[in-house]
Amino acid sequence: KERAAAFQKRRDLVVGRLNAIDGMNCPTPEGAFYVYPSFPDLIGKTTPKGKVIDNDAAMVGYLLDEARVAAVHGEAFGLSPAMRISYATSEALLTEACDRIEKAIGELR
Repeated sequence: KERAAAFQKRRDLVVGRLNAIDGMNCPTPEGAFYVYPSFPDLIGKTTPKGKVIDNDAAMVGYLLDEARVAAVHGEAFGLSPAMRISYATSEALLTEACDRIEKAIGELR
């Protein structure tokens, strides 16, 4: 019960933070320890370096390069444009990752 409560708290943290980012939609998963935020409104945006985010693989690459956050592109799971993010780590690391994602997304034009 203790571990389940800890993972639920982490899940709720990540879902809440990602849903607060303009252009992201993160449904609450019922199981596992992954979230699948989608971002159709961000497709076509441009990074500060001039690269167009034209699919979910480009978004994952941008977040890895600029925010130092690892994710898996949603197309691998039949979900596009989306990505898979694990919340199987500490709340501190999840908060930092969400901060980085929020900053990176905010820099898209």
